Amino acid sequence: MTTRDDTHGEIHGAPDLEVSDAGLPESGLLNAGEDGIPPEPGGKKLRLTVITGLSGAGKSEAVATFEDMGYFCIDNLPPQMLPGVVRLFGLEGSRVDQVALVFDVRGRSHFDELGRALDYLRESAIDFRLLYLEAEDEALVTRYQATRRPHPLSTSLVEGIVRERRLLAGLRSRADVIIDTSTLSPKELRRRLEETLLADRLSGQLFLSLVSFGYRYGLPDEADMVFDARFLPNPYWVAELRPHSGLDARVRDYVLNRPEAQEFLERVSTLVRFLAPRFVAEQKRRVVLALGCTGGRHRSVALTNEMAGRLREDPGLVVGIRHRDVERTE
Repeated sequence: MTTRDDTHGEIHGAPDLEVSDAGLPESGLLNAGEDGIPPEPGGKKLRLTVITGLSGAGKSEAVATFEDMGYFCIDNLPPQMLPGVVRLFGLEGSRVDQVALVFDVRGRSHFDELGRALDYLRESAIDFRLLYLEAEDEALVTRYQATRRPHPLSTSLVEGIVRERRLLAGLRSRADVIIDTSTLSPKELRRRLEETLLADRLSGQLFLSLVSFGYRYGLPDEADMVFDARFLPNPYWVAELRPHSGLDARVRDYVLNRPEAQEFLERVSTLVRFLAPRFVAEQKRRVVLALGCTGGRHRSVALTNEMAGRLREDPGLVVGIRHRDVERTE
């Protein structure tokens, strides 16, 4: 597991929102009353998960897991904004129906307001689940030493961990799910989340994680199936395309506008659709399919995005994407 020191409000997996002109006012809260808390959201059902826990216990990996499952994720949201965000996503016309929000002590003095915000949700009969991640002191110390980052509450690592446990004790007692990550690898934590909080999301479905990668940097450890895209011409050798990735339209068109690329996508997509219900029947709910090219920036990225678009039309699949090496430089 690793730690991360993010700024307020990092947003992941954000789809476009279609809301009315009566959307979010400049104050940042929708129709807030004198106490700063807005009224309960409208009629749209929202699947909401609140994530908190000890620094270094795996919240970043949890966010990545929820994002892969199609959740709109906001990391390190100031607690006083929670009611407004819930109301925003509850508006008719919003395309967001699954939200994961992360709160922790990086919020400093604002973090004390989280309990009040959660009370508001309970009192307003707004359904949510509270996930609490923790780990033993020795595991947390090891992770912090590996990243060489200071603890957010103290220059003394051990003192910071002790203070944080004390500060979060009340939230831990309210949690719906508590996961001790001391002996869990990131992959094992992901699987634990899929088996608990995300199990209902996969009812009768297969979660397919598509990963683009570069052979130069090795195969993805978690891959169940690997396909090699190096049979296609490499945009790297086209001077005007080299600086760009497969996320760029010019590179994407160069890769995809070939009969062999289209046939490859069709054959692999057909194979996945054939295998998906058979994996589910054998209780294998998650499959990682990796697509590789030389550097992991051009061909594999374009093919992965195109394949995801095709497979997301299948109701038996929940598709996530990760481009492992797209940001690497030479």
